[in-house]
Amino acid sequence: MDLFILRHGEAGERSSSLAGDRKRPLTSSGKLEISEIAKALKIIGLKFDMVITSPLKRAYDTATIVSEVLKIGNKVQVWKELTPEGQKTELYRKISELKEEYVVLMVGHQPLLGEMTNDMIQRGKSSSCNLLLKKGGLVRIRLKTRSSVPKGELRWLLTPGILKSICKKGVK
Repeated sequence: MDLFILRHGEAGERSSSLAGDRKRPLTSSGKLEISEIAKALKIIGLKFDMVITSPLKRAYDTATIVSEVLKIGNKVQVWKELTPEGQKTELYRKISELKEEYVVLMVGHQPLLGEMTNDMIQRGKSSSCNLLLKKGGLVRIRLKTRSSVPKGELRWLLTPGILKSICKKGVK
């Protein structure tokens, strides 16, 4: 399975309440940036079998923009495990149940996405990294094993700047 991990775009000011934070939308510049990133994904030729997103508004809006640009249709699923306080064990279980031939895009939040990437590409206890995924950053992992923590190879990590430059150049 190819798993693509995308951090949501720039959102409005943080709210002091948990309920308010869950409803924070993308800013207009965040929407524009995610639209450019989605166009870059289209230029690269990516096609997703499904898009999975956190239920928080900023992540859901990010997933929706990408789905619209790539004409994915109604393949967006909301997983509560992708919230910032989500349980990784349950998230990993659900990932392991996906079809092996799928190409999946997951949209969520830091630090969960960075921790998830670290867990999946880590080889043994002595090797670790501390991935900080920027807003609009994208990771591609080729999953090789389906265990309590799926393991795979990091294929690439693209910053929002690289993705936006692909969009501007229209590289095919």
